This record gives sequence, structure tokens and C-alpha cells, in this order.
Amino acid sequence: MRPVIGVTTYVEPASWGVWSDVPAALLPHAYVRQLERAGAVVVLVPPREDADDSLAHEVLDRLDGLVIAGGPDVDPARYGAMPHPSVQAPRPDRDELELRLARASATRDLPVLGICRGMQVMAVAAGGELEQHLPDRPGVGDHAGQPGVYVRHPVTTADDSRLAQAVGGGLDVPSYHHQGVLTHPGYRPAAWAPDGTLEAFEDPAHEFRVAVQWHPEVGDDPRLFTTLVAAAGRVTARRR
Repeated sequence: MRPVIGVTTYVEPASWGVWSDVPAALLPHAYVRQLERAGAVVVLVPPREDADDSLAHEVLDRLDGLVIAGGPDVDPARYGAMPHPSVQAPRPDRDELELRLARASATRDLPVLGICRGMQVMAVAAGGELEQHLPDRPGVGDHAGQPGVYVRHPVTTADDSRLAQAVGGGLDVPSYHHQGVLTHPGYRPAAWAPDGTLEAFEDPAHEFRVAVQWHPEVGDDPRLFTTLVAAAGRVTARRR
């Protein structure tokens, strides 16, 4: 049986055919394509502002793996900070469900991959803090580029990390973020950009619970997704 991977989504106004600006649960298809190519059945998980811990566990009961996807900034109030002027408008529906999914999944034998915002969600869910605007720090390279355009930069992985086992010691990655992770309780640093920005962390207590600050879904390296799906397949086998 193919493992079932849930991916968190946006709710945004969308237009298609004769319909214009209709609120829609949506996700860039690059996530789905990468996961399907890696052998997964993909289920989209829309945000819910009324989410609670019980709902989060009900969702995870039905999944063999989880991707917490990229998206807008986490509300700084979620980690006890005042918002920087650059911070995007809060999305309480995404914050509520994704933070609860991150916490609930940490208590389970469930492979998880956080991507960009997903890494930040996982850090905040664990009690960590975010760096709200990387360009304010002297010497920081370009991590976001022009609006809607990914930039590429190298990252170096930690030698003894699960991430290095999956993708090797160094790689060139597509990037689009203006925030970063400052503190990440319970997670081990796993990769850095040349300017010192933390680009990945992982939970050493889990077989595969990894988060990256870049966007592997738009790159040409499938190894993070194949590793996630392989780990989820082992969950499926244990359940059977």
C-alpha cells in the first residue's frame, strides 16, 4: 500500500473558469507532484481556526506522514513578540491548525517534513522564536529575491545528521523567505547557509522529523521527498 501523506494548505481567493475570487483551499501543485513521484498518496489538509488538539490527532490518525507547507509569516504573538513592520498579516486559521499538528505529531511515530514556514511553525510549536526580518542582520545574503521569484544559494549539512544521510553534505537550494529560526527547543541544527542562517533542523528522537528553510518542492532534487515517503511506508507496514 502506498503511504498517505497529508500536506497543509492555504485558503486564498482563487479564480478559474467563470469563477472569480472564490475562497479556496489550495496548494502549489509542486508539492503534490514531488510526493506522488516519490510514491505517496497525497491528501490536502485545509486550515481551521477552530482546530483543537483532538482534531489534530484525528487528522494524524489517518496519515502515514505529514508535510507542513510553506506560506505566510507565523503571527509573532504566537511566540510572544511584537510584529516587525515587514511581517505579513496573520493567518489565524493556518497558525492554529499547523501549530497543533506540529505538537501532536511530535508525540507519534509519524514522519514529518517542514518546509519554509513549516520549519518556523515547528520551531514555534516547540517554544522557539523567529528572526522576523533577516535583512536587518548585517551580512545576510539574499534569501528571498524579487516577489514571486526564488533565489538559489548553497547550504552545508551537519555531518552526523539524518538530513546529510538523505541529501549529502552540501547542496544548492531554491529559497524564498525573509524570516528565520532563532531558537528551536528539542531540535538539532542540521544545515546552514554561508551567512550563518539556520537552514534546517531535525528531531533526534524520531526516525524522520526534519524541517528545511528552503523550498525543495520547486527544485530538481527529490531526495527529501523520497526519504519522507520511504519512512512513511515503514509506518504503513507497521500498522498493517
